[in-house]
Amino acid sequence: MERDVRLKRLHFRSWHRGTREADNMIGGFFDKWGETWSKEQIDWFEKLLEEEDVDIMAWAIGKQPVPDFFQTDQMLAMQKLDYFDFTK
Repeated sequence: MERDVRLKRLHFRSWHRGTREADNMIGGFFDKWGETWSKEQIDWFEKLLEEEDVDIMAWAIGKQPVPDFFQTDQMLAMQKLDYFDFTK
């Protein structure tokens, strides 16, 4: 699949999670970093989006241990939460 098409789909999926908190966290992360990702990083993010929002958010804020597959530099970037506006 063409990169641009994949990124558009990921953008949509990132911002339509079901709750405002998940949308802001996951969508905000995608908006900050998505355009810079390699194919492998896009693959990783696609797999991440298959997980439950509560798990993704718990991993990002350090409330649950991150499964081995998701323990990457991308998860470390997500855990910084520097892409998320807590005032909204």
